[in-house]
Amino acid sequence: MPSTLRRSGRKAQDTWAKAHDSAVQEYGEGERSHRTAYGALKHTHEKVGDHWEPKEKGRKGPSDPQSARPRNTGGRSSHGVDESASKDHLYGIAKELHIPGRSSMKKSELIQAIDKANRSSTRRARGS
Repeated sequence: MPSTLRRSGRKAQDTWAKAHDSAVQEYGEGERSHRTAYGALKHTHEKVGDHWEPKEKGRKGPSDPQSARPRNTGGRSSHGVDESASKDHLYGIAKELHIPGRSSMKKSELIQAIDKANRSSTRRARGS
């Protein structure tokens, strides 16, 4: 199980593991199974720092264009940042992550800043 999930709640771990096990049966072990499991996880969770947290009630569904589309049809990934979230919600996450300048950022800038902060936090947690 990826380290970001080991630092996450049981529901995130169970969601990823169930989707991963199903994908392994369908595609075999490897990158495709991991991507499929993350796609399933992004429907119910969002990445905050170095772990995954449940989305707010009423906000289930794909978090980015890549998770919303069938495989190999394009789209970009926000790596767990929920693009469908409100600007206020994204601001709250940016505040939790201590992102400077967040009060003057547009929604797209908040998404990019949160993604960058999440990646940095994950790298620090992994010790690399």
